[in-house]
Amino acid sequence: MSKFNVPKREEVSANNQAIFDNLEKAVGFVPNLYATYAYSENALGNYLALQNAKTSLKSKEKEVVNLAVSEVNNCIYCLSAHTAIGKMNGFTDEQILELRAGYASFDNKLDALARLAKNITENRGGADQEVIENFFNAGWTKENLIDTIVLVGDKTISNYLHKTTQVPVDFPVARPLEAVGA
Repeated sequence: MSKFNVPKREEVSANNQAIFDNLEKAVGFVPNLYATYAYSENALGNYLALQNAKTSLKSKEKEVVNLAVSEVNNCIYCLSAHTAIGKMNGFTDEQILELRAGYASFDNKLDALARLAKNITENRGGADQEVIENFFNAGWTKENLIDTIVLVGDKTISNYLHKTTQVPVDFPVARPLEAVGA
């Protein structure tokens, strides 16, 4: 049961209403988690600026991080949203399950990225040196490392927001890894 109601357009500030209108045009709806940010006058705009900021990671690579981090943080909302987005980025159901588990047997470079994102999240930022070395050996750069850490932070913010508010998931719900044998 949700601890928070999802605010409707008329219940948020004029600034957030404009953001809702832009999301409606771009995505076709305002995701419940984004709407929840709108309880704050500034949080939705600030979060979207962070989420859409320039990065050295491509969209598909960002989904690797989003899936691994959301699994560690056990956020069903973000797992559901990023499973859908991962599919839009060309990942198969099986690949998405691997990425959620923190590895990618199908691609060495994405494997190093998934392992790093999982390790950073599990260790609250204190990544193991071996995992970092594997990341660099797979062809990633220091810029990619910094951008990955920023993305782990970005996703953790949303994971925590959902874990606290428990707003309804408005994407097809991702099944638990153990339920699908991953």
